[in-house]
Amino acid sequence: MNRSGRVQFVAAVALGSILIVPLAATATHERSTAMKLSAKGAFEVKLAPVTQTEHAGGTTLGRFTLAKAFHGDLEGTGAGEMLTAGTSGAGSAGYVAIERVEGALGGRQGSFVLQHSGSMAHGGQSLTITVVPDSGTGELTGLAGTMQIDIEGKEHFYRFEYSLP
Repeated sequence: MNRSGRVQFVAAVALGSILIVPLAATATHERSTAMKLSAKGAFEVKLAPVTQTEHAGGTTLGRFTLAKAFHGDLEGTGAGEMLTAGTSGAGSAGYVAIERVEGALGGRQGSFVLQHSGSMAHGGQSLTITVVPDSGTGELTGLAGTMQIDIEGKEHFYRFEYSLP
């Protein structure tokens, strides 16, 4: 539908016939052809503090660089920065991070950016990691998805649900 509220149409030639379909229908079809995929594996992470300051009331703000090595269905490296906030409450904290990942995902080479947002409150945790829209390059152009992280002991594992055109 255009700005005037009218449905726009597109003409397509199929087997010698001309088909006229609403433009919105073609856009929906393009989106539905993206492959829904899943990846999993392990990763190592190294954090290095850049700055850390404690404020009145026991809140500590920190800034860290992060470096990751991914293994499994995602083979590559990640590099980024993280901002943290620790509180005087036991088990309560928050962080945000931006991480650029380079390597091969399901055998496709390229890079993409992950956006992290996490918080902990008295032992409960919430973590959202998403691919920044339009950040995929190379064979990962058009990548979209979400990642989950599981920590068992000192080992880190990822599960990545994603789609590619």
